[in-house]
Amino acid sequence: MKLRLHFVVDPMGWFCMSMVLFVWLYNSFLIPKLVLLPHYAEGHIPAAFVVFYYLASLLCVSALFRASTADPGKLAQDPKIPLAERDNWELCNKCNIMRPKRSHHCSRCGHCVRRMDHHCPWINNCVGEDNHWLFLQLCFYTQVLSLYTLVLDFCQYYYFQPLSSVDRADIEVRHELALLRGSCFMGLIMFGGMSSLFYTQVKGILADATTIEKMSHLLEDIGPRRSWQQAMAEVFGTRWKILWFLPFRSRQPLRLNLTSRSHV
Repeated sequence: MKLRLHFVVDPMGWFCMSMVLFVWLYNSFLIPKLVLLPHYAEGHIPAAFVVFYYLASLLCVSALFRASTADPGKLAQDPKIPLAERDNWELCNKCNIMRPKRSHHCSRCGHCVRRMDHHCPWINNCVGEDNHWLFLQLCFYTQVLSLYTLVLDFCQYYYFQPLSSVDRADIEVRHELALLRGSCFMGLIMFGGMSSLFYTQVKGILADATTIEKMSHLLEDIGPRRSWQQAMAEVFGTRWKILWFLPFRSRQPLRLNLTSRSHV
């Protein structure tokens, strides 16, 4: 599967994404500048602390970029329907194209998306079959980065040794308390929100139910449940668990030979 860029023209979505990027830029610049690098320079912390923070920051913004620009599973205007699957396709009454069952029409994007979970304004994109795994990575790495930021903010005042080579004329140093309070506030909001969202998404994947299906009550549990490894492997497109954490790859659909649940 090629890495195709997909952009949604939505001013509200661009505004929400700019807020997310602001939080990421704020902490990715402030924490190394004010906490990590000065303490590393004086030998208070190992280099691994700095490397881990930059790695978590890189993975977080990479997942954000991929999730917001990846094609979520947009259906073509004239899709080719395999003969064996014709009974599983239906007509969309909004855009008048044939679509597979469990697809949904996004009124904000103006097209149908395969196995659409929801439209997320924070990535300015739908979350569907082809980018759901990237959205999960974004939720996970945002939790990691936010929690690590909160720990560093706490350690700056209650654990790390005082810095000896500090230029009190620097604007960051003079306003350190206010800046770190802002970082703590944003970290708490992001960690709490993403933890709740991540739990909801994983729960839906294990139950084989999208957010739209749960809200619309459009599912019937009449088949056997899949194991959590099979459910997650289908979303991420691979059975290799280490690849579930890498946003720098493409996804291939993984078809499992299982009797899945029926959704009506």
